[in-house]
Amino acid sequence: MSDRLCLLAVHAHPDDEASKGACTVHKYHEEGVRTVLVCCTGGEAGDILNPAMDTPEVRERIHDVRREELARSAGIIGYDALEWLGYKDSGMPGTPENEDPGNFANAPLDEAVGRLVAILRRERPQVVLTYSDDQQGYPHPDHIRVHDVTMAAVDAAAEPSAYVEAGEPWTVSKVYYSVWSRQRILAMHEKFLELGLESPYDQRWFDRPSQDDRITTSIDVAGLYHVRAEALRAHATQIDPDSPFWFGLSDDVASAVHPWEEWVLARSEVDSGLPELDLFSGVR
Repeated sequence: MSDRLCLLAVHAHPDDEASKGACTVHKYHEEGVRTVLVCCTGGEAGDILNPAMDTPEVRERIHDVRREELARSAGIIGYDALEWLGYKDSGMPGTPENEDPGNFANAPLDEAVGRLVAILRRERPQVVLTYSDDQQGYPHPDHIRVHDVTMAAVDAAAEPSAYVEAGEPWTVSKVYYSVWSRQRILAMHEKFLELGLESPYDQRWFDRPSQDDRITTSIDVAGLYHVRAEALRAHATQIDPDSPFWFGLSDDVASAVHPWEEWVLARSEVDSGLPELDLFSGVR
């Protein structure tokens, strides 16, 4: 076990790190935990959702623009290191990007796993954050692949005979899945209505399968919602600054309504007891 605490998050695209667990990562960074972001794709296939950024000049260099945006967001959140796994955005099924053999979803699994194993062995995190095995709510091929690659890499990183060229073996202590709880969505929805505002959470959000019964860990992020908002705005091509979905409630109001980010403990090599209020419970 390393004496240095380290948290490593694996995300699919630039902007995912801002919408999933940004406040949690910031909190641990401020406590002195080393924080590492792995982004698997360049996000090139994502739509430009901010009308002000939808210009020919931006489209011509969208790959570089998205990398620049992620660097800004990662700095706001407090990531100490940013690693690119090096794949193209896979797009959604039926799109040309989805057929590209160089995209993340079509890449050889062993190759992608090996790239992540090398990072895990170099950084030696006790805690890894990734995506759930249940992606029914938003079945993007890259999100599904993030789960598959992360879990295989965690296994392989601990196996001395696997990817021997990638460094000394390392056993990750805990793996967590990010989740947007139904409780959080409902609380936000009700606050919009209470304030006489149109809620961005339509019935489709409540038709999605809930994973609340799987939640094991709640991190208190009261007062940190501004970090998420600033990180989201750093993705100027991806996030409309006038979006009621992201910014319809002020940071203070949103934080008071639901001051938690929730996680599912998917795997653990330590005894921490459940429920948890600390990702490093059982590790410290």
